[in-house]
Order: sequence, then C-alpha cells, then structure tokens
Amino acid sequence: MAEMKQDPKYDHYDFPTVSSTALPGHPGHTTPEQDAQVQQLRMSLEAAGYTKRLDTLTMLRFLRARKFDVNLAKQMFIDCEKWRADFGGGVDALVPTFDYKEKEEVFRYYPQYYHKTDKEGRPLYIEQLGKIDLKAMYKITTEDRMLQNLVVEYEKVADPRLPACSRQAGHLLETSCTIMDLKGVGISNVSSVYGYVQKASNISQNYYPERMGKLYLINAPWGFSGAFSFVKKFLDPVTVDKIHILGSSYKSELLAQIDSKNLPKEFGGECDCKGGCALSDAGPWKDPQWVKPAAWETEAAGSAIQNSEAVVGEAEPVASGSATHPAPAGAATVPQ
Repeated sequence: MAEMKQDPKYDHYDFPTVSSTALPGHPGHTTPEQDAQVQQLRMSLEAAGYTKRLDTLTMLRFLRARKFDVNLAKQMFIDCEKWRADFGGGVDALVPTFDYKEKEEVFRYYPQYYHKTDKEGRPLYIEQLGKIDLKAMYKITTEDRMLQNLVVEYEKVADPRLPACSRQAGHLLETSCTIMDLKGVGISNVSSVYGYVQKASNISQNYYPERMGKLYLINAPWGFSGAFSFVKKFLDPVTVDKIHILGSSYKSELLAQIDSKNLPKEFGGECDCKGGCALSDAGPWKDPQWVKPAAWETEAAGSAIQNSEAVVGEAEPVASGSATHPAPAGAATVPQ
C-alpha cells in the first residue's frame, strides 16, 4: 500500500497524504532518491534559519516545481518566504485579519470565486475575465486589496479547502480545477487589465507552486487557440496537458469534468445557490463532516488567548504559581 514518508518534527497532518496522482514525485509515489532530496532540501533550509512550512508536502511541491533540483527549489522557497514576510504586512498576519467587506460590490465587475468541487474532488475555481471593469472597481477598492484578497483565498485553498476535499475524497488533493471565462474579453479591455492579471499570475506561479490541476479557458475568442498553439511550445508539457482551450461550445467538456449539480447554471450546470453561486463559497470546506479549523485559525485564536491572559496578568500581578491565583498559561513568555 502506498504511503508518504513523513518527518515527525514537521508532519502533523489530519487528512490523507497519499496522492491519487500516481506519478513519481507526488506524495506516496516518491522514489528513494526523491525522499532523500526532500530531506536534503529541508536540512539546507534549517541550516539557513528557516523553521516554518518545512513539512513534506510543501517540500515536495517546491521540488516538483523545480524538477527536483534541490538548489533551485531552495532558492524558490527562500524567495517565497521573503515575499510572505513583505506582502501586505506579512501573509501570516494578513490571513486571519483581512476583511474584504467590498467583496459583493467588486464581484459585480470581476467575479472570482471557489465553488464546490469537480468529479475528482478538487475545489472548483471560477473567474470571469470578460466582466472586468477596473475603472468601476477602483471606485470601490484598490489593486492592493484585490491582490490581498487573492492571496488570502490562496491560503484558504491550502487550509481549510484542500484538507476538507481530501477527507471527503479519501485521498490527498493538492490542486484546483479552474474555469476562466473569456466571454467579453477583447482588444479594447485587454490592456486595461493586463497589469493586474500579470501581478496575480506572478503570485500564483512564484509563490503557490503545483496548485493547478486543470484549467479550462472557455468562450475563447477567435484566434486564441492559434496563439496558444505557438505559446505552448515554450511551456512545460506537464502544464500544457492541464490547459484546455474551448470556444462557446464548452458545456459537454465541462460536464465531463464537473458534476452538473456542482456547476453553476450560467455555465451549463444545475447549481443555483441562494444568493448566487459567486458568493456562496459552497463546498466540503463548509461541511462539518469534512472541515476542521485551519492552522492559521487555531494559531490566531491561541495568540488572542495568550495576549488576553497576558493583559490580565499585568492588571492583577500575583506570585507565580500561587495556589489561589495560578500563573496564566503563557504568561512566562511575556517580558516582565
């Protein structure tokens, strides 16, 4: 039976860890040489002072993204950690505190959302690029906040979305299935959105490797397929196999990958969530049977409790370990 070689110091998973993608380099399907490269990468990063995100699944994703070249994977990881520290005041701090209160208004001009799963159990992600109206959107929000929302959603894909989907599927899932609707995209609006789309794409490619499972580009304008045929010569064949360019007759191919009850009506499915599919965030990550608190949620809650107890400890000083007033948990870590 396939299993993933784990490190007890960093690997504390509460979801399946064997991938259904039975290819070398994927969890549960690694070679002894690849297991050694995971350990080599981790030890090299430890020696450089890194202590977070050194779990085996993360190490494997960075290694696959760099064809198991340990030095290149290490540099990619270091670049990612620097970006995480700088972006939005720090990604770890941003995720539990970000409030995208303008979301419903923004989605009128640029719907981008996670909604249920495909037939393989992966989160379904939908973007409607043709509806983008940046001029209208920037009266509601800013590019910085849009990118912050994008990053927060990427973080939520990693936890709790993919773990919940993995529990439901009974095997590890690490990628999403994406529908990118190009209806309405034309020469007149491409230039206005290029800057934002380029920044969003750079974040995805550079800092969230190995997260794309399948990508369906639907309502592709005339000439798009020909242009892509030229571009794909420069892309990794593994990536090319994940991309499907479809025109307006896309329904049958989408339904081959996505159950009708999970696909929104506007794309040929049957789903019509109350309040709209774009705002429902429906999926296993909302089902108590499959979802568990994300690590960033429990860490934020723990920090809040610790801070609260520290304030109480400062307001009512007592002898540490007093029988009637025991020292607050964690108070020893607060400078005296």
